[in-house]
Amino acid sequence: MATLYMILGILTFTITFYFIITEKYPKSLVTIIGASFMIIINILDEETALETIGYNLEVLILLMGMMMIVEIMSETGIFQWIAIKLAQVSKGDPIKILIFLSLVTAFFSALLDNVTTILLIVPITIFLAKKLHLDPKPFILVQIFMSNIGGTATMIGDPPNLIIASLSDKNFNDFIINLAPIILINIFVLLFSVSFFLRKKLIVSRELRASIMELDTSRIITDKKLLLKSVTIFILVILGFLTNSFSQIGLAIIAILGSTILVLISKKKPEEVFSKIEWDTLFFFGALFVLVQGLEELGIIEYIGSYVVAFTKGDLKLTSSLLIIISGLLSPIVGSVPLSLSFGKLVSSIIPNYTGNTESLWWALSLGCCLGGNMTIVGAAANMVGTSVSKKVGIEITFKEFFKWGLFIVLQSIILSLIYIYLRY
Repeated sequence: MATLYMILGILTFTITFYFIITEKYPKSLVTIIGASFMIIINILDEETALETIGYNLEVLILLMGMMMIVEIMSETGIFQWIAIKLAQVSKGDPIKILIFLSLVTAFFSALLDNVTTILLIVPITIFLAKKLHLDPKPFILVQIFMSNIGGTATMIGDPPNLIIASLSDKNFNDFIINLAPIILINIFVLLFSVSFFLRKKLIVSRELRASIMELDTSRIITDKKLLLKSVTIFILVILGFLTNSFSQIGLAIIAILGSTILVLISKKKPEEVFSKIEWDTLFFFGALFVLVQGLEELGIIEYIGSYVVAFTKGDLKLTSSLLIIISGLLSPIVGSVPLSLSFGKLVSSIIPNYTGNTESLWWALSLGCCLGGNMTIVGAAANMVGTSVSKKVGIEITFKEFFKWGLFIVLQSIILSLIYIYLRY
C-alpha cells in the first residue's frame, strides 16, 4: 500500500508540474487540483494541508502587502518618469540607456519584486528602443535577465527567496549581507558582456538621440500628493524590513500594515486596490506549499536527501556546488518557484548531517534557483510576464531566441556563484 501511495504521489506531482510548465491551463487552478488530489487520496489530511498553508502565511501576506503598495505607487507615473529621465541623462546614447535602465530594473527588482518591475519597465523599454529605431528585443531581454539577477539580492526581490526565508528562518538583512555582493558582481559582468556584444548594433544618429532629449516629462507624474504619500510609506516599509531583526515585528505585518495605511491616506476604495492584487500568484503559492508537503509526507524528499549526503560524503563545499549547478539547470525546466520549495525542503532535511557553516547551502540554493531561471521563458515568472507584455505590442520573443541569450547569461552566473560560494564559505 505504501508503494501505491508513493507512485500516486509522484504521479500527481509530475502531472501537476507538466501543466505548470506548459501553461495549458492557469497554473493556480492546476496546482490547487494537484494539492487537493493529494488530500483526496489520503497522502496528507486536510488538517495538515491547512497547517502547511498557515505556516507559510507570512509569505502570502507579505506578497499581498507589497502588491498593494506597488499598485498605488505605479498610478503616480514615478517609474516611467525615472526611466525617461535616465534616458535623457544618457543623452540618447543607446548603450548608456541600456545600462541605466538595467540598473534601475535591478534596483527596483530588489526592493519591490521582479515581476512588478518588469511590468513597469518593459513598456518604457520598448518605447525608448522604438524612438531610437532599434530592435527592442535585446533591450527587453536584458531587462528580464537583470530583474531576476537584481531580485536575487533581497528576500522580497524574487519569489524563491521568500520561500527559502520561510524554510530557513533567515531575515531580510541576512539575504542582503550574503547575496548582495555576488549580485553586484553579476550585474557588472552582465552589463560589460552585453555592452561588448551589442556595441556595433546599438548605433543611432544624432537626430534620433535628440528626439529622446525632447521628450516632455512634466506631465508624467499624474498625482504629486499621492506620490509623496506612497514613497513615504514605501520607505517606512523598507526601513521596517531592515530593522526587523531588532524590532522583532514580522515582515508580513510591516507590509500589510504599510499597504493598509497607504490605501487609507490615499483615499482609494479598498475593493479597487484589492482587485489589482495578483490573486492567481497567491493561490498558486498556497497550493504549491501543500503539493510539496505531500512529497515530504511520503518520505521522498528525505530519501533524496540521504542520497545527496551519501554522494557528497558530508563535504559541505561539494554539496553547495552541486546545489548551485543542479538547481541552476533544473529551474529553467520546472520553474524557479516549485524548484525552490521542493529543494528547500531537501536542504532542511540534510542540514543536520553537516558540520560547519551550513547556511551556505541556503545561499547556494537561492543563487541556483533565481539565476538559473534566466535560461528559458518558463524559468521564472518575470520571463513569462516580460515576453507576454512584449507580445501584446507585436514583439514576439521565441523560446529559441530567449534560450540563445539565457544560456550564456546563466552559465556566466553559475560560474561566478560557484567561485563566490567556494571562497566565502
